[in-house]
Amino acid sequence: MLLPRLKRRRWKTLILQVFATLLLLLLLTSSLRWKDRDVDDTCPVDPPNLTGPVNVNLQEAPVLADISMEHLDVVGGQWRPHNCTARHKVAILVPYRDRREHLHIFLNHIHPILKRQLLDYGVYVIEQYGDEPMFCKGLLYNVGFTEVLKNRSYDCFVFHDVDLLLEDDRNIYSCSSSPRHLSVAIDKFNYTLPYKQLFGGVTLLSASHYQTLNGYSNLYCGWGGEDDDMYLRLFHKKLKISRPDKTVARYKMMRHNQTKLNPNRFSLLKTSQDRYGHDGLTNLHLIDYQVASVHQYHLYTHIAVSVAARKVQATNGLVTNSTD
Repeated sequence: MLLPRLKRRRWKTLILQVFATLLLLLLLTSSLRWKDRDVDDTCPVDPPNLTGPVNVNLQEAPVLADISMEHLDVVGGQWRPHNCTARHKVAILVPYRDRREHLHIFLNHIHPILKRQLLDYGVYVIEQYGDEPMFCKGLLYNVGFTEVLKNRSYDCFVFHDVDLLLEDDRNIYSCSSSPRHLSVAIDKFNYTLPYKQLFGGVTLLSASHYQTLNGYSNLYCGWGGEDDDMYLRLFHKKLKISRPDKTVARYKMMRHNQTKLNPNRFSLLKTSQDRYGHDGLTNLHLIDYQVASVHQYHLYTHIAVSVAARKVQATNGLVTNSTD
């Protein structure tokens, strides 16, 4: 009788041991799963290295080689955080012509800020060449947007005048659920917003919003009109503009000669609502321009765009060669 009892006890003990082992394994597995859930390498919403107000150096433009030595981890103007995964991929589009000094100051200023903001970013300079004497900012933005997406995907795009320098790195260049006007307070305007409908200087749009708006109009060349036309597109699509607080959305404007005024700007604005659907990204292939080259320099990717001289008929938005 004693032997069967001992056998039964041993079996019970063995079963309890097996059950305890399985329970322990289950607890360990569950613990590891929860630990994995807690481990998140996404960069923080509030980057820890932001300084707030930034020193803006408007003195003699630095040499690009000197700037490059401070940013050896930047390739073609592109950088991403090393210790965390950025929350957004952001392309900075900078239309440009004949402002070399401004460009050097801008590059020296913007890279440290974007790094502190922990963005996965790329800086793209879209330079206008060719016979067209007027500066065609909206067209350059459309060309830049199209060319950039051929090689890399981005969540959102910052449309940035080269002569504006951010004064506070808490004005984050990251994606927003709505179109965002970043340059709210510029020193030239005594750090006040000139008018509520302004959507220019430094703006931010998601890639999908930019496509929904059909990009910028291709018709504005010379100073004035293209930013107001973009505001009308936003209004037409019922997209509300958001703005950061003016205490952080501060910019200094580098001095420069006034670009020649666009004589057709007011006439074009009157007919803008008739062109939203066919004047922009959708008819870019009909515009007389050529992408001469795309080249990666150390601090930026350069997109050279040759624009033919042209005439714009403001009444119908028709573009013809100036020799026609």
